[in-house]
Amino acid sequence: MPDQAHILVVEDSDIVASAMRVLVESAGHRVTTAASIADALGAARSDPADVVLLDLTLPDGDGLVLIEPLRAAGCRMFIALTGHDDQATRDRCLAAGCADVLVKPVPARELIARVAGWAEMS
Repeated sequence: MPDQAHILVVEDSDIVASAMRVLVESAGHRVTTAASIADALGAARSDPADVVLLDLTLPDGDGLVLIEPLRAAGCRMFIALTGHDDQATRDRCLAAGCADVLVKPVPARELIARVAGWAEMS
């Protein structure tokens, strides 16, 4: 793996995506953002990510539908981002292939620390 991991942030809120970009880039990683399923597919096909931070609620559907096509495009690890802090959501994400589930809003220090660990594992 290169020194600088590539992180794909799939998030439809411009504010949240921008904040995540700043935080993850400040930790030394390369970041691409996508605001929809279609954008994420295009981004991953041209530049697969080591780690995908994946919002579940996107304007064009459920973010979990991206896991298989993004994996086929070469993305390696998937982390769900959700506003739902319940076991059913967590179970659904893990069953779909996510390595972890983060509940938004994610504290900045936690995001940076976890991305570093995931980048090493991917």
